[in-house]
Order: sequence, then structure tokens, then C-alpha cells
Amino acid sequence: MVVSRAIHFLLALALSCLMAISAHADSLASFLPDIEPADLAPGADAFGPVRDDVPVAPVLKGGETVAWAFLTSDFVGTTGYSGKPIHVVAAIDDDAVLTGVQLVKHSEPIVLIGIPNSRMVELTEGYAGLDLKVEAETGGEGHDLDIISGATVTIMVIDDSLVRGGIKVARALGLGGLSPLQADGPKREVDMAKDAVYDWATLSGDGSIRRLTLDVGQVNAAFEATGDQRAIKRPEPGEPDDTFIDMHVALVSVPSIGKSLLGEAEYQNLVEWLDEGEQAILVLGRGSYSFKGSGYVRGGIFDRIQLIQGDNSVRFFDKQQERLGRVAAPDAPSFTELDIFKIPAEAEFNPAEPFRLQLLVQRAVGAVEKTFLTFDLGYKLPEQYLLPVAVPTVVDDATGEAAAKAALWKRIWKDRTVEIAGLGVMLLVLTATFFFQFHATMNARVFYWFRIGYLTLTLFFIGWYANAQLSVVNLMALAGSLRTGFSWDAFLLDPLVFIQWFAVAAALLFWGRGAYCGWLCPFGALQELTNKIARALKVPQWTLPWGLNERLWPAKYMIFLGLFGLSFVSIPLAETYAEIEPFKTAIILKFMRDWPFVVFALTLLGIGLFIERFYCRYLCPLGGALAIPARIRMFDWLRRYKECGSPCQTCANECPVQAIHPTGEINPNECVTCLHCQVLYQSEDKCPVVIRQLKRRAKTGSVNLKTPLGQPPANHPNAKPQSVS
Repeated sequence: MVVSRAIHFLLALALSCLMAISAHADSLASFLPDIEPADLAPGADAFGPVRDDVPVAPVLKGGETVAWAFLTSDFVGTTGYSGKPIHVVAAIDDDAVLTGVQLVKHSEPIVLIGIPNSRMVELTEGYAGLDLKVEAETGGEGHDLDIISGATVTIMVIDDSLVRGGIKVARALGLGGLSPLQADGPKREVDMAKDAVYDWATLSGDGSIRRLTLDVGQVNAAFEATGDQRAIKRPEPGEPDDTFIDMHVALVSVPSIGKSLLGEAEYQNLVEWLDEGEQAILVLGRGSYSFKGSGYVRGGIFDRIQLIQGDNSVRFFDKQQERLGRVAAPDAPSFTELDIFKIPAEAEFNPAEPFRLQLLVQRAVGAVEKTFLTFDLGYKLPEQYLLPVAVPTVVDDATGEAAAKAALWKRIWKDRTVEIAGLGVMLLVLTATFFFQFHATMNARVFYWFRIGYLTLTLFFIGWYANAQLSVVNLMALAGSLRTGFSWDAFLLDPLVFIQWFAVAAALLFWGRGAYCGWLCPFGALQELTNKIARALKVPQWTLPWGLNERLWPAKYMIFLGLFGLSFVSIPLAETYAEIEPFKTAIILKFMRDWPFVVFALTLLGIGLFIERFYCRYLCPLGGALAIPARIRMFDWLRRYKECGSPCQTCANECPVQAIHPTGEINPNECVTCLHCQVLYQSEDKCPVVIRQLKRRAKTGSVNLKTPLGQPPANHPNAKPQSVS
């Protein structure tokens, strides 16, 4: 009756969890009620409704929109190490700068309990102030990445989602001058066959010529708005209505505009001056301020203007400039500065797309110091000059998202080249040791120190340095990914863990679980090394009775199956109970945790001082998970004599994990492939078979008992024929 009620309770719990999970949809609207508007934008007091066209919500201050809130997972893939999205709500202002960031939901196992959530929140909120225009220009490399030990993958996913998601929002809303990326395929092109000549009034009226006019009063007011007292004390001379600058821009590489403003002869000179893929603009100016300045005379660069299109910017040098004597259009006004600037082909400038010419206004505030303001003159080629090609569509998110995810994991792999190379060397050495195990174990003392050195490297390099401890959580995340739609992206984010799992999968076919559990597991190495120290200090060792040892083995399998079953109901809950693994405490966080976790890990290590690898043998769910497929191994590499187990019990008595039955068989589910039995297999002091062979040869005079054997016993498959003297 009790069992029946327990089963019904578990089924009801599972059903309710599944219903809750399916009923809850993570969206921007679901998270906003739990966020204070002022946390996303200083002084904000409310959120507006989420837009229908773009999933963003206005952040309001006194009824006016000061920023736009968005959920990163609405725009980019944010799948973390757990296989589930990491949800971050951020706000972006009209200048494409993040004004606030809030981590609202995640299921990351490393962060779940191991790292204080406050630390993650603090780091995430630190992205406020990030300029996404700079990130768009630098490919996301315009800021320093702050990594938390033990949460590298999680931090890089958050960083990537904020940068890419923010840029997508900025492009969708046209913030900061960022325009939507266009899909590959047909693009608007200039109709080079049209060469009709127009007058100045026509060109100005249809937008072929664009104008920026500033008077002295506007410029002084703009400097006053900055609050820079040094600049305010140096106002521009003249009356407020006096012209500060009257600047005009036209794209004269377009035949009709070029011939109208330059004249036929000058336009032909321009065509000869431009190489393939190059374009040219005409900049005209008058007023008290020069758009050229005098910097180009000293340094060859025009530092007061730059052309910006999308994420690209172009500064002009003296070799890219030609002066124009006069404007060919008869009704054109007079100008004091008339200059043609060449746009190089490598700028990837598209004349059919909008661009802006940015004017830098500078004011001296000291002997050598200056302060600056910028003003934009936007330009868009009128439709009449373009070929009638369908307007391009926005880039397909699926393709762009796949490319971005690939770029993220490739970046991580590149950053960890040294660690990957180190792990690769360790795997090659271990593989060679297993393939040539007879030669590796020939000298007991040399092999002992080789194993101690390897385990030390595993603990310090793979564990404490690289934080590449495998966990049963990895398997639960894999199972969850298979249920919801498998993708390699989340697993490729941690290269050392990814490589180890592939190595483990291959090793299971050859050697079973022992390749990892006995050699590559940092916590296993920590247990064995501390036990070696305990033995050196004469700490008594306890050997459990064989019957008790056998009955304790199943515990780790039951723990694994319980966690695995629980993961089907709730992965976060399963990850919580996966704390039975002390790996996070002892390896990832190096015992820097709350005291209950530290006490638990130290207790297991303390028991291991008396019973070697106690946790590995009886409690480790990861060991149980790896042991289940251990039976499928294709080869039986560990050599045995027919006398092993009957009557000889040497290997069974000395096996550090009691994986050898009294009858002589090695249990592959429990063996950690430490190769100690292979050392004994050749021992001239402990193995009765080898000792008997040596005595027999000594009687024939072929072997001196005091001389090392130096080769396999006579009945070993690798033995060479012995000469009889």
C-alpha cells in the first residue's frame, strides 16, 4: 500500500511538473512585471506594451520613451551548457547603448548552486553602458570579457547573446544609425545608363544634393548642452544668425549627378581617376567653419569629416581628394570649398544604400586641448537613379543564427588552444600506455611514479586549471537535448569537456570505464593521491569483506538511474540532486563554497584515506553511467594466467578497488584500469607463475634468479623462445 501510494505521488508530481513546464512560455511580457523600469533605464517609471512587429517594449520616463527593452532569447540563440536558454532582459537607447541589463532566468548547472547568483547578476548588470555601434564595427570584440572561474561557457553565452541580440534590436529599430543587414542575393544597383543633366534646383529638390546648415547660435547652444564649462567660455564669434557652415553633399560617381554638377569634361576626368569598385562624393561648403580644416596639410588626413554606411566608416586622405574649380550647374550658389573625395573599393561602399557624412566640430579649450561635437548629414540616392530590382529582404535569422553560434564556439576553441593541445598530449600518452601496457608496466617502480605523475597532471591541469571535470549533468543535458531537438552548439562551447567525452566514447569500446575513471577524472585522481599520502603516513587501510563490497556496488547505479529519471521531469531539480557529485565543490570551485558542500566533499575524501577510492566505487553516478556500456568493449586487454584466482589471490588481494573476483575474473564494470594487476603479472617477487618459471629456468641454468627477467614469462603470448645452456 505504501509503495503504491508513493508511485501515485511520483506520477502526480511528474505530471504536474510537465504541465507547469508546458504551460509556461518564457517571453518578454512574462518577465517585465518582475523588473523595475529604473533598473533598465535611470529614472524610468513604466513599461509600454510589447510591439507586434518587433518583440520590444518601450521603457517610459514621464510618458516618453527613453529606451527599448528586449529579451535576448527572442533575437538570438542563448542555449547554455544546460541545453536550455539563458534569459536576459536588456534595454537599449536611441544611440544603441545598453542602459540596463537583468539576468532573469537560467538553468545552468555550474551556476545553479556552485556560484552565487548575485555574482552572475552583478556581472550581467555590468554590461550597462555597452556601445553596440562599436561592437557592430568590431565584430563583437570592442569590449573586455570578464570570465568567472567555473562558468566560462555561461558567461560567453550571455556576452554573445547581449552583443548579437542588442545589435539585431538596434538594426530592427534603426538605433544609433545601424541599418538592417540585407540578405545575399539581388541588391539595388545604380543605373549607369541614365546621364540626363539637371539644374541645381532640380537636384536639390529631389534629394540628389543633401544639405546641412548650422548657424553660430546653434553651435554655441550645442556646446552649452554638453555642460563643458571650458567650451562654453569660448563661444564662436559672430551673431547667432551668422552662418557657421553650409555644407552640401552629392554622389557624383552617379553619371547624371556627376555630369550635372561637374560638367562633361570634369566628369570624364573623374571616371579616369576612379578605379573599379570606387565611388566619389562632392562636398561643398561655405561659412566660418571649414569642413576640411588644416589637419590634412600636416598629416594628410581630413579629420573633420568621415563617411559612415552601416558598420563601415571611411576617413579621407589627401591622395583621395581633388579640388573642383566651380559647380557646372548655372544656378548653383557660390562656395568657398569645393572638393571631390574618392571612396576606396575596400570600404565596400554601396552607392544604392543610405549613408551619412559626419561633421566634426571642434573647439579649443586650452593650449593643446580640444572638445568636439558631431553633426550628421544623411544621404540617400533617389529612386530614379536605381535599376528596378526588388527590394532586398532582411537576412534570414536561421542562417545568421547558425553562423553566429558556430563563430562563438570556434572563438572559444581558438582561445583555449594551449589547453586543447595539453589535453591532446595527455590522451596520446594514455593511449600509448594502454596499447603497450606490457612494456609500460615492466618496471614496477617506474610505472608507479608515471601513474602518480599522470594523476597529478590530471588533478592540477584538467581539474583545477582547466575546470574540465566531466559530470553526470553532462549526460542529463545530452538527454534533454535529444528530447527537445539535438544541436552540437551547446556541447562545443566547452572544448576540453567535448574532447574528453569523445575520448571516453572511444575508450568504452576498447577498455571500458577505466580509461576515464582511473586516469582522467580529477576527483578520482584527488582521491587516489590523498590515499597515497595517507598510506605514506601509515594511516590504516580498510578492506571491506567481499560480500559487502559486492552489495555496495549497485548504489551508484541506483543513484544514476534516479537522477536520470528525475531529469525527464525537471532538469533543474535533477541538477540540484546531482550535488551528490562533489566535483563542483572540490574541482571546479576549489572548495570555495558554502560549508555544507565543503564538509560533504571533505567527508568523502576523509573516508577515502581509509578505503581507497570509496566514492568512485560505491557512490559515483557518473561511474555508474559509464559502467553500464562497459560490457560492450571489443577487446580484453588485461592479461591473466589460468592460475589467477585458483589458487593465486595476489591480484585480487592487491586490487585497489576490489574489482577482481576471488575466482580470478576482473569485473569490467568496476575496474578503473590502473594496470596494477599487469604490474603483478610480471612481478618476479609476487606472481607465483613468474616465480615458478624463474625457478624452472634456474634449474636448467638458463636464468639467474638474481638477474631481472627483462621479458615476458615463457607462457606469455609475447614471450620469446629461451635458449638452454
